[in-house]
Amino acid sequence: MNLVMELILHLIVDACMFFMKEIPGAYKLPTEASVVKAAAGWAHCATVTEDGDVYLWGWKECVPSGKVFTDLITAGSPQKDLATKNSSSVAEQESPQSPNTSSGSDSHPDNKKVGEEAGKRRKVSFAKQESDSQASGDDFFVVSPSLVTIGQGVKITSVAVGGRHTIALSDVGQVWGWGYGGEGQLGLGSRVKMVSSPHLIPCIESHSGKDRPSFHQGGSAGVQSPGSYVVEIACGGRHSVVITDAGALLTFGWGLHGQCGQGNNADQLRPTLVPSLLGTRVKKIAAGLWHTLCVTVNGQIYAFGGNQFGQLGTGNDQPETSPRLLDTFENNLSRIISCGARHSALLTDDGHLFTWGWNKYGQLGLGDSVDRNIPCRVSISGCHPRNVACGWWHTLLMVDKPLLIMIFVRIKYLEFK
Repeated sequence: MNLVMELILHLIVDACMFFMKEIPGAYKLPTEASVVKAAAGWAHCATVTEDGDVYLWGWKECVPSGKVFTDLITAGSPQKDLATKNSSSVAEQESPQSPNTSSGSDSHPDNKKVGEEAGKRRKVSFAKQESDSQASGDDFFVVSPSLVTIGQGVKITSVAVGGRHTIALSDVGQVWGWGYGGEGQLGLGSRVKMVSSPHLIPCIESHSGKDRPSFHQGGSAGVQSPGSYVVEIACGGRHSVVITDAGALLTFGWGLHGQCGQGNNADQLRPTLVPSLLGTRVKKIAAGLWHTLCVTVNGQIYAFGGNQFGQLGTGNDQPETSPRLLDTFENNLSRIISCGARHSALLTDDGHLFTWGWNKYGQLGLGDSVDRNIPCRVSISGCHPRNVACGWWHTLLMVDKPLLIMIFVRIKYLEFK
């Protein structure tokens, strides 16, 4: 065999080995139970089985370790032992200009310069953590799926993952959370930097002497509203969103870009009602790195938060601190929504797909890499879209007959027979 042929064979083998790592393949869980839900975040993944168990893998600090804290919150504050343990971490995260932490929010001055400085501090802190993690190598990753111990008798039906935090929904409508909570995304009422065990998030608080549950709203002590349990959950980069059985929308976590929809840029340290949507029944939610989308029972879509790349679909790049109705879909009822880091996707009831926002890697599926600040219809012929999911920098679309999964980046589609 001459040298040229040998080189060609080596190139072919190398190419095959490369693509073997890139094509879809089975990922074995340490259980025989079927997976019913799956979610992927910035650095970790989660699945829910038919038995109500949760498995996690990825960034080590996102995978719980230790006992369950079922009563982590007392009177809106972490218990004394936990507070003592994390006092240095909380002190690092607290703002000296935050007198409202007991009411569940941390207000930043309505000043662009201060907001930018706060964003820079977070970026520097995150870059340092990332650098430290890289230096430590595999010690910071859990490669095999790990069973999350939540509590005896607790059955999980859904899970949502964010940048470095996770929330899970039980079959009785309770929400559990763990991971990084420095901006309030775990709903503790305080800036606990890291929670390594699942805790119960008091999305709906019952008070003695009152027949109806109480919700937190802004700076008030509590507002009585309909709803007895949570039915839907979502995680953004550093914020969380939930819906109650009555369609009430609550948000908590990082608010610098308005992604909590409270009409300001304050961090929400506890689950807080979105005031402008009181009286509007919300059905679906999705959260990105800096923005949030929600769909009402009437099929209307609202958007709020950061809008640097047009991810809100409002026709400009201005952020929205309160939910804004997108009039693009007046004649197309929204069915499924999804958020990437800085882009959005929506499926309508009549099977049309719309995308908008950041498009550097072609994640909008529009045939180019130009950002869009209004929803644009994606041309898909010969198939009917069934589901859509946005990754950080890419988009997946599942369609019926033939079964296809379309990937909006470099590969047009993958066909599974």
